[in-house]
Order: sequence, then C-alpha cells, then structure tokens
Amino acid sequence: MRIGELASRAGVSVRSLRYYEEQGLLTSTRSSSGQRHYTDDQSERVMFIQRLYAAGLSSHTIMELLPCVDSPSHDNSDAALERMAQERNRLSRHITDLASTRDALDGLIAAARAYRELL
Repeated sequence: MRIGELASRAGVSVRSLRYYEEQGLLTSTRSSSGQRHYTDDQSERVMFIQRLYAAGLSSHTIMELLPCVDSPSHDNSDAALERMAQERNRLSRHITDLASTRDALDGLIAAARAYRELL
C-alpha cells in the first residue's frame, strides 16, 4: 500500500510516517518512481509506535525496544525488559514532579484567593 493509505489506516499523518522512517522505526520499499510502499502489517506497527509515543517514550527508546518485537529472543527480551523498567522509573519520577508542581499551584491558587478575599 502507498503512504496515504497507510496513514489513513493507522490514523496518523503522512508526515508522521516519513518521520518514523527517518528514525528507523518503519521501513518501506520504493517503486521505480520513488514512491513508498508498505505491507499490510505495517499499520499495526504504526499503531504500536503511536502507543509508545503516547506513553512518553522517545524515538530512540522505541528503536531500542523494536528488536524484541521484530525478532523475539531471550536476549532481545531481556534488553527490552531492562529498557522498559528504566522508562517506567523515569515516568514515575516525572509523575512525582508533576504532582509537586500541581501542589505548588494549589498553594498559589489558595494564596491568590485569600488575597482577593481581603480586597
């Protein structure tokens, strides 16, 4: 299938697909005129990549996890598990930081409301 059809099936932009290919997350074959062609199973891969991006993973991290998807093996699985644990820890730290920021904003909101009450 061509790039527009894959974009439509996977619910992403053509620009995203080109970016995924530049990052090495997605591959295509080229016609003699240079048009990209993808296999039918590429739409599932794109949706998987989208889920990983939505979870906050970078393209570099996704690239490190894809060997486990593409060529499952004991070594690939161990490496992917380690990388996912690192990402989970990073996300947990980020959640803690966000909660602290939210709490600080709550304090500022309360102070601003108290000030307005005095006026």
